[in-house]
Order: sequence, then structure tokens, then C-alpha cells
Amino acid sequence: MVVPLAVPPGGRAGGRVLLPCLPHIPLTPAHVICFEACAISGLFNCVTIHPLNIAAGVWMIMNAFVLLLCEAPFCCQFVEFANTVAEKVDRLRSWQKAVFYCGMAIVPIVMSLTLTTLLGNAIAFATGVLYGLSALGKKGDAISYARIQQQRQQADEEKLAETLEGEL
Repeated sequence: MVVPLAVPPGGRAGGRVLLPCLPHIPLTPAHVICFEACAISGLFNCVTIHPLNIAAGVWMIMNAFVLLLCEAPFCCQFVEFANTVAEKVDRLRSWQKAVFYCGMAIVPIVMSLTLTTLLGNAIAFATGVLYGLSALGKKGDAISYARIQQQRQQADEEKLAETLEGEL
């Protein structure tokens, strides 16, 4: 059974990131695996003689470390500032996280448009998209939407009737 899930303001519930509109799926293990894939793709991207590919690969490795630090600070427990960074990121709104993650993922693609950069940054971009979708909020039901539309239509009709009576 799929149960819509409200994400707390920080985006975390009990130390785990929960995906909205799906069963209670913690994303922390998925983030670890996906950001490792981003780092490995960045490493493969660095094995070349083209300077832009090398720059994009270094950016991807840095991107993987930053996103891993933000999403799964327990993986960086020996980095002294990991918890501080994770707390600051938890205080960000969902749309701010979406802009940050999507922006970090787009930079290497702009530097070097290759299959390796596309596949390596797709995961980070998808994380940003998920945060963006959670920022949009829960979809309203059809009954409340129809009620709002009916109230607006009645208000418009009343204003029209008043203007017509005022002209006569």
C-alpha cells in the first residue's frame, strides 16, 4: 500500500530522509550508493587529456563529497565539521536544497557534455528534483478544488450583479 508521507520541515525523520508519496523508504543508503557512483564517474572523467573533462571530473568528485556530507553525515564521522554542515543543511527549505543540488549537478555537464558526466550527475539532479517536488507540497483533492472554484465563481457573479445594479 502506498501512503503519502509528509516530510518534516528539515526533510528528515528520525535521521533518515523519507521520500514523499512512497512507502516509508529511507533514502540514506540510496544516497550513499548513488553518490559513490557520482564520484566514480568523476574519476573516470578525469582519465583524459582534455582539461575541461578533468575539471568536470574533479567537480563531480567534490559534488559527491559535498552531497554525501549533507545527506549522510554518518559516512563522514571522522570529518570534524560534518555534523555542523548537516545541521545547517537541515535548516534549509526544500526549494533551497533543490536549487543547490540541481545547480551542483548542472555545472559539470556545462563544462563537459559527455555520457559519463550525464550519468554521474543524473543522481544528484534527481535528488534536487525530489526536493523540488517536496517543496511544491501535497496535491489538493478535486472536491476542495471544485469548492474553491465555485466560491470564486459566486463572488464574480455577485460583483457583476452589483456593477449592473449600480449602472441602472
